[in-house]
Amino acid sequence: MEIRTYRAGSMHEALALVRRDLGPGAAVLHTREVQTNRLFGLIPGRRQIEVTASEGVLVPSRLPQQTSDTERLRSAGPVGRPQPPSPYADSQAAACTARVAAPRSDEPPALAVEDQLSDLRAMLQELCRQNRSSTGPRDLPDGLFRLFTDLIEVDLNEEIARELVERVRREMSDAELDDSVLARTRIAGMVEAELPVAGPIAVTPGTRRLVALVGPTGVGKTTTIAKLAANFRLRERRNVGLITVDTYRIAAVEQLRTYADIIDLPMEVVSSPREMREAARRLESLDLILMDTAGRSPRDEIKIQELRSFLNEAEADEVLLVLSSVAGERTLTHTAERFASVGTTGMILTKLDEATSLGNLLPLTRASRLPIRYVTNGQSVPDDIETAEAGRLARLVLGMTSVFRT
Repeated sequence: MEIRTYRAGSMHEALALVRRDLGPGAAVLHTREVQTNRLFGLIPGRRQIEVTASEGVLVPSRLPQQTSDTERLRSAGPVGRPQPPSPYADSQAAACTARVAAPRSDEPPALAVEDQLSDLRAMLQELCRQNRSSTGPRDLPDGLFRLFTDLIEVDLNEEIARELVERVRREMSDAELDDSVLARTRIAGMVEAELPVAGPIAVTPGTRRLVALVGPTGVGKTTTIAKLAANFRLRERRNVGLITVDTYRIAAVEQLRTYADIIDLPMEVVSSPREMREAARRLESLDLILMDTAGRSPRDEIKIQELRSFLNEAEADEVLLVLSSVAGERTLTHTAERFASVGTTGMILTKLDEATSLGNLLPLTRASRLPIRYVTNGQSVPDDIETAEAGRLARLVLGMTSVFRT
């Protein structure tokens, strides 16, 4: 009897490895969460999901043939920890109740089959013993487990998904838990409470306000500035000016100048901190000054510090970090962490129309604690930008609404 063990960052990935190597008829015998170690075991590494599976053992398969990722997660059983027991996994209990079917005609001779069955019985007894020694499983009701898998499907990480489902379980009665719509609405309220928003930029006529947009390359800072400038100038009738320090890209200055000419806005191009101070002084009579900056790699500390010197000379009132919602969770949180040194005060999320899911937003706001001011969902100027609303963002995170308003 060949038994294999697989480790991956999530249950979804681990089951994919089992299916790839052993086929859809493989039996999952055991799952647990393990702590890896680095540097000869001295430094804790990342936690991983470990799945033990076999192709030759005939127990009820945990890997039915499904085309949907959500259905594969549901059929695989919940993910969990053996110590303490988790509501998301109890493959041990499933193993305790498994029945071994009669050998197939293409299996080894009777003696070999009997040896395999003896090994399997011993394994099941050990799994049952481990299960009895724990404090007992806390299986989720079917409705809550489906809700958990739905959260995974929208790319919310497993830790946060577990936390939200557990909170729902604690706060709702059994009768309420039977109502899947009510449970999902409660989840949406929890997510909404964790998504900080700050409303639009506050512009007071006769009082200068300088707002700088910073961020990595390719996130759409210049286009976003054009949208903001057009809305404040054409729709709110404010006196707006532009400053750009993005002299690294050949077309960047001309792109912003084209927008400035169309909207009829004054524009300054600066290449040093000293020039920045003078340009800001020339535009100080305006209501709003929007400052475009060159994209900076979060790993380039020298360029980040250079950016901070420009912002200090400009005496920026707000520094908004522009991030693409297409980026992964780790990239977003790392970028927010590195740009915090320039004094970021809020965020603008771009390219919502290009993102397949927005489960990365909740980890981002938890890590950065920056309020979201605007989101964009296209390239049209002055359209395709809207003030961030916590309720709408929560529904977007959970896949309950479209990024395009109807």
